[in-house]
Amino acid sequence: MKLVHDWLGPIELPDSARRIVSLAPNATETLFALGLGERVVGRSAFCYRPAATLGLPVLSSYTRVRWELLRSLEPDLVLVSTGVQRGLLEELRQGGAPVFPVPLPQSPYGILENIVLLGELLGVGERASRLCAELAEQYSRLAGILPPLRVYFEFDLGGPISVGRGSYVGEALRHLGLVNVFADHPQSYFPPDLGAVPSLHPDLVIYEPKPHRARSWERAAALMASRGWNYPLVVNGGDELAHYGPLFFSYLEQLERQIERLGL
Repeated sequence: MKLVHDWLGPIELPDSARRIVSLAPNATETLFALGLGERVVGRSAFCYRPAATLGLPVLSSYTRVRWELLRSLEPDLVLVSTGVQRGLLEELRQGGAPVFPVPLPQSPYGILENIVLLGELLGVGERASRLCAELAEQYSRLAGILPPLRVYFEFDLGGPISVGRGSYVGEALRHLGLVNVFADHPQSYFPPDLGAVPSLHPDLVIYEPKPHRARSWERAAALMASRGWNYPLVVNGGDELAHYGPLFFSYLEQLERQIERLGL
């Protein structure tokens, strides 16, 4: 398949790759959702959804790759994302790997675009279109479903990270009807000034911990108390909105239900 990539320029990839190494969790999740899991021969340490991925060889962290193992798998396609994997993309490209970067979405609709992109790249465009139609309907049902609560959102990514303009998470919060207190911040993802948060008068804190943490709500509540904050708190299951595969829309539904139960 010949195509022109915004970053890489003209590239040529197999018409329907059969041995895929996916080093981006969103891409790995999409491949399985499209019924292409049998083509995936390797993954990153962060690709653990769905559970079927766990038996695959681990070739990389998010930014480093095990070249000897990668070459031994003889992939005809290596998938990465843009954003923080840009350095890895360049390393793979210079090393001669058949690499394709999946764009970082600017809104949840960009997640759907990526599904179509991968579907076309792998010869299952019709299947991808059907999946996108289902996910778009799921997303549309959430439009304006919550009151305009002022929300401070935080990822635990080795430290607090919040979202501003141009982030798909910020746009998803707006779609639900919420008001991101950093909606006007001129950076998509950034370490927030925690001291400034109370002056923004949030009605609610949404916290996304690292995955697989025991007693995550209690840990998050203790963290908020250490900051002197006493806002209503929602804690999701960890690493849910940070990765933008097809499950993003189900995680957003779960978040909406958690907020509804607070009765704010």
